[in-house]
Amino acid sequence: MKKYLNAYRQEIDAKLKKQKSFSQEEIENHFIKIQFFQHERLIHLLVTLFYGLFTLLTFCFSLIHPLLLIIPFLLSIFLICYIFHYFFLENTVQYLYVQYDQMKAKEKKHSSS
Repeated sequence: MKKYLNAYRQEIDAKLKKQKSFSQEEIENHFIKIQFFQHERLIHLLVTLFYGLFTLLTFCFSLIHPLLLIIPFLLSIFLICYIFHYFFLENTVQYLYVQYDQMKAKEKKHSSS
């Protein structure tokens, strides 16, 4: 997903530099992609929250039996990876909002000329 999202973001950046205007269809397609990425972001937020909850629960259980301490340690590694990935999704989707606004501005300028 990271590779796909980066490629799409760069594709739109290139179009924003080259094109003077955007059709309503191009803007709508971008909006649909944003919605897909928002859904992906929501799913990753839920997974990240559940990983955090499970990590805390396993840490509490490891207080009962110290040999279980390895489980929350492993879950913490995955949790950290999920947090980084979630923040990547969050920041990139917010960047897509900026691109959408720029596309809308170019569409308005084109239609009023």
